[in-house]
Amino acid sequence: MSSISIVILCTILAYMCLLIGVGIYNAKKNNSSEDFYLGGRKMGALVVAMSAEASDMSSWLLMGLPGVAYLTGLADAFWTAAGLAIGTYLNWLFTSRRLRRYSERIGAITVPTFFAKRFHDEKNIITAISAVIIVIFFVPYVASGFAACGKLFNSLFGMDYMTGVIVFAIIIVIYTIMGGFTTVATNDLIQSIVMSIALVSIVTFGVSNAGGMGAVMDNAKSLSGYLSLSAIHDAVTGTAIPYSPLTAVSLLAWGIGYFGMPHILVRFMSIEDEQKLVLSRRVASIWVTFAMGIAIFIGIVGLAVVNAGGMAPLEDSERIIIALTNELSQNGVLAAILGGVILAGILAATMSTADSQMLVAASGVSENIVQDFLGKKLTEKQGLNIARATILGIAVIALFLARDPNSSVFGIVSFAWAGMGAAFAGVMICALFWKRTTLQGALAGMIAGGAMVFIWKYMIRPLGGILDIYELLPAFLVSLITIIVVSLATKAPSQEIIDEFDSVTVKK
Repeated sequence: MSSISIVILCTILAYMCLLIGVGIYNAKKNNSSEDFYLGGRKMGALVVAMSAEASDMSSWLLMGLPGVAYLTGLADAFWTAAGLAIGTYLNWLFTSRRLRRYSERIGAITVPTFFAKRFHDEKNIITAISAVIIVIFFVPYVASGFAACGKLFNSLFGMDYMTGVIVFAIIIVIYTIMGGFTTVATNDLIQSIVMSIALVSIVTFGVSNAGGMGAVMDNAKSLSGYLSLSAIHDAVTGTAIPYSPLTAVSLLAWGIGYFGMPHILVRFMSIEDEQKLVLSRRVASIWVTFAMGIAIFIGIVGLAVVNAGGMAPLEDSERIIIALTNELSQNGVLAAILGGVILAGILAATMSTADSQMLVAASGVSENIVQDFLGKKLTEKQGLNIARATILGIAVIALFLARDPNSSVFGIVSFAWAGMGAAFAGVMICALFWKRTTLQGALAGMIAGGAMVFIWKYMIRPLGGILDIYELLPAFLVSLITIIVVSLATKAPSQEIIDEFDSVTVKK
């Protein structure tokens, strides 16, 4: 291993030690389930904002999104990012305060528990179904993060892909099990800072290496359809492929998913004062827009560097930041340290999502399936031990799913995002804003949305034409319509539920 590689590795190891250290520091603070899953509802505005966005911006931010822009140009990446930016803002604006108040009012510490207590589901059927859906879609999501870590270390150090995957899975599991939500949220704040440094550093170096901003833009303009919002660039033929408005709308629909993402929604529930959510919303919305904009531009810059002869063409477009970092790191020790920070940023994006998702899935199994649905009476210690065992189990399954080094990070994330969004977004919106929603309607909508993701992805979308749209949009619409129809067709909620709903109306 070269001296440059050793410097990079030491920088990354120092970062890993920091994250584990935060877990050790917070280990003794978890005296109850509310502490472990929500940090005791004592989180500050900045931590909530940045941990929500860091847990959202998984490895696809620094690998998937730049990779799409590098390969096909602006359109796919832009419409996806625009949908996410809009969805982020609207979710914070409309969902955060009401969910924070409602969840505390009914004593809910997880999203499945919120649904059960919101609809007074005494049999906890909706709790169990919610938890199962979370596990089904979060496991491949976590696997995509592990895969990103494996690709990183394979590219940098020639380390066996699976060895890299296993090492980082172990690190994430250790600090998540030890520190719970407080550690995850604090580490996510640290990771968002590291991600920001990585984005700014690599785009600055890339522009310089490509010959300046003018050279970057000249290269992009020379490629047919590359900078268009109504076409994508075909690298094989060098031509532009027309882009339908329906495709743009379906990518904008990525933003719908935010209303159904448990690992983001629990951030709203964890803040110490709902008034602070206003500041959190502003910080989160600005940061996520900045981060995605820079990530897309990195893909465009990376292709300019390649075409200018500053870097060899890539076989895997999702490794564009890794390749640029390798080039940067050859410029001395300080550059190598900065390269290590940039690569730690990729790990940060991956780990900040994986830890949050494993924690949410663990709460689903321990709190919602074992205790609520199966009715097992557990002590706080027993419940936390089951949660920790679940985190370990999810990691093992995710490791198995991540064994293919050629899997697409963007592809896996897009499907998992669609599944969670379709199953939960419509239910969450109706639960918070439509008092006539019934338990039967919520259940039907949840199942219909989740099922439609699979149906559309594997049976309808392959037919092509106008049906070739992102599965989240049709699945969400099916879920929402199902909720409304079934709710109106079943007995109206009791007066107790109505009064409870009215008591948590968001104050202006």
